[in-house]
Amino acid sequence: MASTDTELEPAKATATGEAASQRTDDFAGLEAGLDALDTVQAHRTPVRQVLVGKVLPPTVAVALVLVVWQLLVTLKVTDDYKLPPPSAVWDSVSGMWLQGTLLEVIWTSVSRGLLGFLLALAIGTPLGLLVARVRFVRAAIGPILSGLQSLPSVAWVPPAVIWLGLNDSMMFTVILLGAVPSIANGLVSGVDQVPPLFLRAGRTLGATGLKGTWHIVMPAALPGYLAGLKQGWAFSWRSLMAAEIIASSPELGLGLGQLLENGRNNFDMPGVFLAIILILIVGIAIDLLVFSPLERWVLRSRGLLARS
Repeated sequence: MASTDTELEPAKATATGEAASQRTDDFAGLEAGLDALDTVQAHRTPVRQVLVGKVLPPTVAVALVLVVWQLLVTLKVTDDYKLPPPSAVWDSVSGMWLQGTLLEVIWTSVSRGLLGFLLALAIGTPLGLLVARVRFVRAAIGPILSGLQSLPSVAWVPPAVIWLGLNDSMMFTVILLGAVPSIANGLVSGVDQVPPLFLRAGRTLGATGLKGTWHIVMPAALPGYLAGLKQGWAFSWRSLMAAEIIASSPELGLGLGQLLENGRNNFDMPGVFLAIILILIVGIAIDLLVFSPLERWVLRSRGLLARS
């Protein structure tokens, strides 16, 4: 009996050693996998891949639109004064460029839109935090913000003109009334999606009050907040165009909205199409230059986008 026990003990020791070795190998493999996930790929995307993946598709889309546009003009689908050829629009662009007014018109609207958006950002962010964190404030003005977000911004132009007159203050008021609710509601939505565990962990570590808001709430709510900012810019731009179209005045300068309205008043369809295209280009450029990089940064910081 003693000899049997003596034989079993080495066998148990061998099995225990093999199990421990297996666990060590498993942990080593797991650590290696985690290290591989954390490793930043330093290689650059080839220029050809960038051109094919990001430049070629929109170029083809624009070319296709121009071809269809020219085809409709060639087939005489409608009168020329209703649908001008692309060449007529290009002549309008060339004329404004030679006169030195093209960039001035674009900058007039872009500067107003960006300044109005920054003002809306400065107002909408603390307002959104207040609504998200204080129950009484949410119950009082939360539904009002939602209602204001669904109200067409063009509705604010007539009262703003009566209150403030035809000046830049009227323009900024319309932008604020259109953009602030979107920014505030986006931040409220982002704060509502913060896991309660994050807030409890922050309080345990002493992150309360403004410190907790800055270090816990805002970083965790960043995706929803960024979506609100993007929508807020869209509302800012749309509100500004509505204000410029309705409230035209020489004192306000010539912006893209006024350019569009002048084309309509003068039956200048190439000018109308030019204004529409410029408004569209500005909107796309702001999205590509500002919000798309911010979105990629947020996704990368959360491990939701592969690095390239």
